[in-house]
Amino acid sequence: MKKNVLVRLSRFLRPYGISFLILLILLLGGNLLSLAAPLLSGRAVDAVGVRAGGVDFPAVFWNCTGMLGCYALASLFNYAVSSRLIRVAQSVSHDLRKAAFDRMSELPVDYFDTHPAGDLISRVCYDVDTVNATISTDLLQLGTSLFTVAGSFLMLLLISPRLTLVFFVTVPLSAALTRLQMKHIHPLFRLRSKELGALNGFAEERMGCRRSIQTYGVEEADMGLFDSRNDAASRAYYDADRASASLGPSVNFVNNLSLTAVSVFGALLYLGGGLSLGSLSSFVLYSRKFSGPIREAANLLSELQASAAAAERVLDLLDEEEESADPPEALPVEHLRGDIRFDHVTFGYDHRRPVLRDFTAHIPAGSFAAVVGPTGAGKTTLVSLLLRFYRPQSGSITLDGLSLNSYSRDGLRRRLALVLQDTWLFGGTVAENIAYGAPGAGREQIVEAAKAARIHRFISSLPQGYDTILTDEGISKGQRQLLAVARCLLTDADIVILDEATSNVDTETEGEISLAMERLRQGRTCFVIAHRLATIRRADCILVLDQGGAAEQGTHEELLAAGGVYAQLYAAQFQA
Repeated sequence: MKKNVLVRLSRFLRPYGISFLILLILLLGGNLLSLAAPLLSGRAVDAVGVRAGGVDFPAVFWNCTGMLGCYALASLFNYAVSSRLIRVAQSVSHDLRKAAFDRMSELPVDYFDTHPAGDLISRVCYDVDTVNATISTDLLQLGTSLFTVAGSFLMLLLISPRLTLVFFVTVPLSAALTRLQMKHIHPLFRLRSKELGALNGFAEERMGCRRSIQTYGVEEADMGLFDSRNDAASRAYYDADRASASLGPSVNFVNNLSLTAVSVFGALLYLGGGLSLGSLSSFVLYSRKFSGPIREAANLLSELQASAAAAERVLDLLDEEEESADPPEALPVEHLRGDIRFDHVTFGYDHRRPVLRDFTAHIPAGSFAAVVGPTGAGKTTLVSLLLRFYRPQSGSITLDGLSLNSYSRDGLRRRLALVLQDTWLFGGTVAENIAYGAPGAGREQIVEAAKAARIHRFISSLPQGYDTILTDEGISKGQRQLLAVARCLLTDADIVILDEATSNVDTETEGEISLAMERLRQGRTCFVIAHRLATIRRADCILVLDQGGAAEQGTHEELLAAGGVYAQLYAAQFQA
């Protein structure tokens, strides 16, 4: 069973314990000053008296001056608390956001297979901001309400214990109504956060494929899908806000009943001589101070519910089990020869439907190995296993004679370079993108890597050369691939993995990439996954996957002569 949200959040609030203590003292001081003002007001009323000519003007003046001074000092205290609390809230949200982002870097790859990017972005941005708003504003209002209610109730008891009995009926009634409604409200706010995350995920996905949507002319159908998700999010918002909106009126109704009862019974006590006019005036002011925060707190509960649901989503992310740590005996990796063996490996993303079945293969160190096969045969899965994104359900993978799990995960991945079909570039300069895997690389090294990748001429033609900021416009997929090859060259990895690196480019660019790949694989083990068989004719070994296993293995000429699966794939591409 999960702990209370506040308990789970306490590890982020604990470092600011002293700040919260100081804020508590300032808040208490401000509320005490604010509570003193109605008492001085009542004394001023008594100083006026009820008979003509009986006014004690000095007493009226000093009590009114004291009342104004109390309100002014209380405002200064509240301002100091508010400004400091905003700073603390920003620090807490900074820590929360950083912890959430750090946690995402530690999670296994399969977590991202089941959680949309938009939902994760919503947790890190929107949900953290919701928590920040609660700490910076709602927490102050809640603290003020608690102190005001407690102090006002004490003053009410001191002024007239008999008249205070009214609140022994109305306060439990307000509490019962609030508790009854909150049981229904909290699940609605959880659903609201969930639907917003789903909407963000859908929008983020669609923004990344606008060209495809417009190319197929399915804007109207896509808008229909968005409308359905938008309707679900709006409906969740409406249901949550409508349910929470009922809190304020119901509590306000009870407070109005209490104020009416105080006015009637207070007047009777005054007429009977049991209460002075000034005391009755002070009691009414304190009763308003007592009931007002209760009404505000009821309204505040809806915002606290939204914040609790948002905090729960962030904390659930933080509590996700991270990728299993390396064992203490894990070996650091300074250099790899690149001898890879797959021994009877079976793996499936769903254990009931394996992608690889009893797969066995050997890739000698320094060789150029290629993997081909029909779509869904498990080619990219081999790469994921080699990078330890997943673990096989059975069988073993060895590297240089040792189990893949014998090496430290970070050390292993640093010795492997990867060029994907959809190359990832970020919004920085060309030089920063090339040096992403080697942050300490100098400009000369970056230029040499670009020349070796045959992309230097293109970079030189850009307006600011290597200092040009990359955008989605003005750079083709082939150029992006060559930039990725330059990035790999700069990392000086021992094993290079090329996953469909030429599948989306024209023949001329494919030739450029192939020449860059020749340079890239010199002195390294090169592991290529390809649909275009022209790029792998000179491979030392070609593995042909079919139905999750190694159907064939050999050189280009050997496989053509065998007339099997590879020969059929080759004929489909070149003899159609």
